Amino acid sequence: MARLTSLKPPMQAQPSRLATVNPDSWRTAKGTAAQRGYGYKWQVARAEWLQANPLCVYCQRQGRVTAGTVVDHIVPHRGDMKLFWSRGNWQTLCRHCHDVVKAAEEAAGQIG
Repeated sequence: MARLTSLKPPMQAQPSRLATVNPDSWRTAKGTAAQRGYGYKWQVARAEWLQANPLCVYCQRQGRVTAGTVVDHIVPHRGDMKLFWSRGNWQTLCRHCHDVVKAAEEAAGQIG
């Protein structure tokens, strides 16, 4: 009786797309979002901020009117609770500007 040969997979395994956190990051030392400061107190402060500052500041600079949904820390707080709660360090951004534009600025070293 002939032996069956195993076929090689037609494609190589793809690398993981999951983001990894640098082991030296302040985020690894903390637990949940609530433990990092984003609990009930933050949700209340965030809602008040968005009520008073409803538009994305990045879009406004470009002459666009876009509702903001994210309260962003202008200077990354990196676990510094004094900086975290400093309203002078807050700005309203839309999801796109926060996730794409601001993230690119931070990655390029233009912020923080």
